[in-house]
Amino acid sequence: MLCLVNVEERVPPDHPLRPIKKMADEALKRLSRSLDAMYSGTGRPSVPPERLLKAMVLMALYGIRSEVLLCEQLHYNMLFRWFLDMDMVETPFDHCAFSDNRKRLLEHDAAGKFFRQVVRFAKEAELMSDEHFSVDGTLMEAWASLKSFRPKDEDDDDRDNNGWSDFKGKKRSNATHESTTDPEAKLARKSNGQEAKLSFMGHVLMENRNGLIAGTMVTEANGFAEREAALKLLGKQRRAKTAGLDAGYNTRGFVASCRKLGITPHVAGKRRSSAIDGRTTRHRGYTISQRIRKRIEQIMGWAKDRGGLRKTRLRGVANNNFLFTIIAAAYNLLRISRLAATAA
Repeated sequence: MLCLVNVEERVPPDHPLRPIKKMADEALKRLSRSLDAMYSGTGRPSVPPERLLKAMVLMALYGIRSEVLLCEQLHYNMLFRWFLDMDMVETPFDHCAFSDNRKRLLEHDAAGKFFRQVVRFAKEAELMSDEHFSVDGTLMEAWASLKSFRPKDEDDDDRDNNGWSDFKGKKRSNATHESTTDPEAKLARKSNGQEAKLSFMGHVLMENRNGLIAGTMVTEANGFAEREAALKLLGKQRRAKTAGLDAGYNTRGFVASCRKLGITPHVAGKRRSSAIDGRTTRHRGYTISQRIRKRIEQIMGWAKDRGGLRKTRLRGVANNNFLFTIIAAAYNLLRISRLAATAA
């Protein structure tokens, strides 16, 4: 049976992916020069980096757990093929294309450039504040088991002994142990009484007007990562005036560093001692900032449940920073499209 099908006509005019695809295509069009430099002049034709970036956005939007599942969907899902500008007879690319091209994408900061273009769209539509922000961090479980967390001075012959799976009575720390699967993953726990897991830490800078992501960063999980990353993210915002933060940032050193940047730190108070006093908390802006900063938890929840960051599928800080940036861009595209629909 021979059948002619126009995929464009099969997608409803009011489908929520349409405005997202339009913005993604425009962002990639503006990056065409940078993306063209990623193509090799020799060898077989590779998968276009534009298609790989859009595929990762698609994975975040639909909560697809792995590249293998996405490539399987491309065989029969017309909506996904339409989003990636594939015709009905084109053979889908293999899932290995992601890992084979990830190094080039990292070298050219493709994810960062794409994210910044999406942020630029929001600024052009006057959806983002450039003065008031919120910052927070969250633990992301690494793609490594606790069995791989072995002593650093252990011989290679001892690594074959699976008896290390019994940790009872043995003291482990990041100073003496490291994961053989992902050496950059660190043992960390969210709070006292909870189990420690090999983790990375993801950080988000949110603007307070509409809850859009203004910056992201992935670091090692340690006791100083949250405050150090927050200062780096805030330092890139030249016009920033205030920053809403939880009680974990309420230290005298962090507050002093924020004030050096010209930013008023609206940190949550502590019961016993606080690095800020009534000169900061008496203002109405402090109360507003503390209320709005809780929106950042929605971003963290979406990135973990929908974006798949509850347990990362990549190894190393650089790879996970790349993934986190793409997921942040997908969140902004979705958020911008909804804000535009509400305004209309």
